[in-house]
Amino acid sequence: MTMAAHDSSARWRTFLTEAKDDDIVMLLSKQSPPYVEVPFHELQGFDPEFADDVLEHPRQILDRGTQTLIEICRERGEQIDAVLRVGELPRDSRRSLRDIGTADIERLRSVEAIVTKMSDLKPRLHMAVFTCEACGNTIEINQKNERELIEPLRCPPDSGCGGSKNSKENPTRFNLVVNISRMVNNQWIEIQELPENVPSGAQPTRGSVLVEGNQVNRHLPGERIVANLMPVVRSEVRRNKKTPMFDIIYHLISSEHENTPFNEINISEEERDEIIEISQREDLMRLMQQSIAPSIFATGVMHYVKRSLALQLFGGVRRVNPDRTRLRGDIHILLMGDPGVAKSQLLDYMSKLSPRGKLASGGGVSGAGLTAAAVRDAFGDGRFALEAGILPLSDRGLAAIDEFDKISDDDRRTMHPAMEQQQIHVAKGGITATLPARCAILAAANPKDGRFSKRGPNQSVMRSYNETGLPPPLASRFDIIWMIRDEIRVEDDERIARHMLKTRTEGVSESKIEESLELNPMEGQKDQIFATGVDDIEHLTLEFLRKFIAYAKRNIHPDLNKDARAKLLEYYTDERQSFGREDQMGESEVIPITPRALEALIRLTEAHARMHLREVATADDADVALAVFRHWREESGIEDESELYSGVSARVRNANAVVRQLVRDICVERDGKANLDEIYSRAASTNIPETTVDEVLSRMRMSGELFSPTNDVYSFAR
Repeated sequence: MTMAAHDSSARWRTFLTEAKDDDIVMLLSKQSPPYVEVPFHELQGFDPEFADDVLEHPRQILDRGTQTLIEICRERGEQIDAVLRVGELPRDSRRSLRDIGTADIERLRSVEAIVTKMSDLKPRLHMAVFTCEACGNTIEINQKNERELIEPLRCPPDSGCGGSKNSKENPTRFNLVVNISRMVNNQWIEIQELPENVPSGAQPTRGSVLVEGNQVNRHLPGERIVANLMPVVRSEVRRNKKTPMFDIIYHLISSEHENTPFNEINISEEERDEIIEISQREDLMRLMQQSIAPSIFATGVMHYVKRSLALQLFGGVRRVNPDRTRLRGDIHILLMGDPGVAKSQLLDYMSKLSPRGKLASGGGVSGAGLTAAAVRDAFGDGRFALEAGILPLSDRGLAAIDEFDKISDDDRRTMHPAMEQQQIHVAKGGITATLPARCAILAAANPKDGRFSKRGPNQSVMRSYNETGLPPPLASRFDIIWMIRDEIRVEDDERIARHMLKTRTEGVSESKIEESLELNPMEGQKDQIFATGVDDIEHLTLEFLRKFIAYAKRNIHPDLNKDARAKLLEYYTDERQSFGREDQMGESEVIPITPRALEALIRLTEAHARMHLREVATADDADVALAVFRHWREESGIEDESELYSGVSARVRNANAVVRQLVRDICVERDGKANLDEIYSRAASTNIPETTVDEVLSRMRMSGELFSPTNDVYSFAR
């Protein structure tokens, strides 16, 4: 024990009265909560040697500090149970949770972590008061250990009768007097190390933290905090015997919350200037497009896919209205494609690139893994607690879900509110809660039959979408749906193959990197801004692009100006009107575009402005958004927006009604029977092909509306 612990009361007194006098005045006026925050650098500036001792012997010195603070308050005429909180510890006391061991016990350490669980409040004895049954003397005992109650062994002979529990001469019992004893609120929280710091192949380390006094209920599951802790050891108890093994538990001294998103990415002044300079480039959009998964060769539609992914990374602006409704800013994209068109590669790259990105595969993820699981509480009282899944954990980031079509039906239902309202409502195991899931979703789906069937020139992407087996209402939640085909084109195939062979030979052997024979190619790019791919195309490095995105999302929140709003309005109203006039059936049943599409356009416009670091989105941004949007709609041939909700195109929906009416008319004329040839000929006059008639008739028979008494003759079921 150093001298500092002995004279710590005097040092605290000097420090508090000189440096923290204003805070003490606030305490005495009862305006502020009963604690004094002491940033470590203030203590260090005041008395560096004492500050180091605080790190080495926190228990005694911080206790003395708290006592001194209470004494100062008492001298000034107020009895306040005030607490000292030392925070903002220096970098050299920062440890990763998995490395805390023998050397850190009873020292002050700080840890970056995510709060995963929390228990209820429980009062704990801080200062226990016992009375001796024989003589009524009171004995006070400080309770330091939260796992066992320390009782007095004997009544002190100088003030009491000197009796003890086990003595023959004057046996006595000690009774705890609860109403005079001092209690303190306690709570357990579980912390887990940050996912980005977990070495690959390892499980994240967890720790139980004891929170006391007015620190309770200040943390929520899913929050990222810097916890300033004191690790202490408690003996493991097996079969009521203590063992030589110890558990480490942590006492929380103070904690700092992360308020700004993405501050895990540090951007220096020079990098900020570089970002602003690059954002002025004329060809910024092309550069961004080339920087998305540069090792994947882009042909045909892949150019546009990469362009929309670049916009997705920046995202629109989340807004809250005065009536408390939220408008989401995140852009959701669905990639459908034949096997082998590099969908999973794109997803993997995007989840690495986006700050707080997470990747899950639909085959191996459960609904609880996506949203939240109710698990038996780890703190020993056997009730259920919530554990957050992929979507809440990638809050404010991007969730990439591969094999989206393999997710079970129950889990897809949880996706609807998660994608639109960006909240997950959990009602499991007696817990009802709402978790935020403000993340962009990038999903990839494969066809059920292995490959997508060939699509006719005017067939909609919804036909391919139906081949994935996903429910149609989910389609309307995506802002953009891409269909990536594996088509045979001689010139493209040769370019792709060349690119793949070149990429393959330029990669470095992984085992050589592991044995440190060769440098990891990722290390070489660390401080660079630009890199060139195998095709000598310039692109931004992954590290720099992450910083660019974090900077844009943190600082830029564009609004649409008049011109941009006018452009989107014009497109929206034109699309709504154009179909009403063209319908040959005399009545318009085609709904070309719904308000959801307009919201998607607004988000794309904001994302493009944000990419260029503009606070105001202009008509140019709206043009790009319209180009991206139009391209996927025209590429996909969706003529009717309601097809996105129901999967039934307007043509089929109209055909249903027309054929039903035809059959009804014929039945009325021909005593309740309709001949197939006659149905065909009448349908042909309204431009409905025989195949469509067959489809409709078989549907009506399946539903029991029609029956066929003899071949090729149909009657309505009575």
